[in-house]
Amino acid sequence: MNEEKKAIAKMAGVGVVGNVFLAIFKIIAGTIGHSAAMVSDAVHTLSDVFATVVAFIGVTLSKKEADREHPYGHERMECVASLILGTILFLTGLSIGINCIRAIADGSYLEMEEPGLIAVIAALVSIVVKEAMFWYTMYYARKFKSSAFKADAWHHRSDAISSIGALIGIIGARNGVPIMDQLAGIVICIMILWVAFGIFKDAIGKMLDTSCDDKFESDLKDFVIERAGQDEHDVGVDLCRTRKFGEKIYVELEINADGDMSLNKAHEIADILHDAIEEKYPDVKHVMIHMNPAGYEYRTPLSY
Repeated sequence: MNEEKKAIAKMAGVGVVGNVFLAIFKIIAGTIGHSAAMVSDAVHTLSDVFATVVAFIGVTLSKKEADREHPYGHERMECVASLILGTILFLTGLSIGINCIRAIADGSYLEMEEPGLIAVIAALVSIVVKEAMFWYTMYYARKFKSSAFKADAWHHRSDAISSIGALIGIIGARNGVPIMDQLAGIVICIMILWVAFGIFKDAIGKMLDTSCDDKFESDLKDFVIERAGQDEHDVGVDLCRTRKFGEKIYVELEINADGDMSLNKAHEIADILHDAIEEKYPDVKHVMIHMNPAGYEYRTPLSY
């Protein structure tokens, strides 16, 4: 856990420091190079600083141990952080789109000065740096299964995409086609909104106790029967329910076995299966197992 905390803190530090220096560089380049697109891109980069801070706070809080007020833990704080990041991304994309449409509608883009070479260089640097930050953040997000840092990684990539649009616009303006800046911005807006939608969908699904997919549940049932068979216990699965709790999974099982066995034996089987499931599936935080006697006329409590 200490290694994980250090890695998370390091990742957040790289994100904040990298974005602050990149934003300052873009603002200077945009001002000197007379590029409104680059200045707007710098504002987008500054929003990444806030996004990284939110992701860090969300992930840190989600790692807190369960307490009296939160007996199931704090994993859903990552979902809250993802929703905030999705909102930031959505508003950023919407702002880019509105500004581009407004510039086309009132013709103000025609009055912009021709951007200098430094603006082109700044855009290229931004694309390379932000794409590198995307892969850096995504590596750790996947390693620690963090939805908040995955959202933060996509925020980095959205900035790289924004810089590509800025580059196209700057090159277009330098070659007598200034409207390219605005058209590229509209395309970027759509792409950013699509990414934000995906982040919202994933976070909300995890907050609503969404079940795991059919393959996971089928594999889980097969594992339970196979593992019990290793100890020469004949069991069947009457019910298997799963629910996602942030990045973790809760499992509810009802299994059947010989009704004449002792309560101690039934408890032993349930205990063995409980530990085996949590060992095989690291994302499973808790397993609840109920034993039914074989031949019991089982009725599903809920219809789907």
